[in-house]
Amino acid sequence: MRVSPRRVGPALRRARHRRNPRRVPRWLNTRTLTALSVLLLLVGGGWFVLRDAGVVSVEEVEVSGTTGRQAGAIRDALTNAARDMTTLHVEQGPLEDAVAPFAVVRTVVAEADFPRTLRVRVVEHDPVAALVSDGDAVPAAADGTVLRGVPADGLPTVDQKLPPAGDRIGDPGTRKLLALLGEAPKPLREKAARAYMGPRGLTVRLTDGPLVHFGSGARLAAKWASLIAVLASPESRGATAIDVRVPEHPAAAGLEQRSTQLGQPSTGN
Repeated sequence: MRVSPRRVGPALRRARHRRNPRRVPRWLNTRTLTALSVLLLLVGGGWFVLRDAGVVSVEEVEVSGTTGRQAGAIRDALTNAARDMTTLHVEQGPLEDAVAPFAVVRTVVAEADFPRTLRVRVVEHDPVAALVSDGDAVPAAADGTVLRGVPADGLPTVDQKLPPAGDRIGDPGTRKLLALLGEAPKPLREKAARAYMGPRGLTVRLTDGPLVHFGSGARLAAKWASLIAVLASPESRGATAIDVRVPEHPAAAGLEQRSTQLGQPSTGN
């Protein structure tokens, strides 16, 4: 039986490919691979040497974002820590360690400006209340961080049986009050005189204004927004108390010895 040449040709070519696998390029031999490996090691090693070299060491440190009595000490601490770095090797850890003694600092953000400058931005806690006990006032942030050394003037007060013992507030009730004040728009927080837990839950006394009942710690942003709308309404002028426990249905009380419902009465939350 004859075999067609058309069929033999492809079969032979496949057999040849199996017997003669693709060859590695001549230049890609062991010696070349070794040389390339050595070159990569030299380049990598050179980078590690360069990033810590004196030619790129930090000489100028620009610190921003610090305020208050501790601003100078914070700047000095960050400057000293930064001077041990280079602009090619900025370490966050030493910068955070440098400001660890300052509770007012929430975090720091560093940005290198090659070849010699390091810019450090300080993000501070915002004091939202003064914790008052035995006549002493200690500021605190919304997350419960105690801000010793920060002025307490003008802050709404939160009464405490005992002064804070550590760097953070552990009492759940106090933490809820701090979170409430932290959620307040700044203009309203500046009008708050006192915050406490009352019969209707979280309560704020506004300076020269009404009591505000917030109820639970849920939906605080919506409750503050509801309060803003109520205070802007002419119908609420002269109110002695405003209930925003259900923010969609706020109520004002004490208007000419009657209760005025702005929408529908609050049922509590």
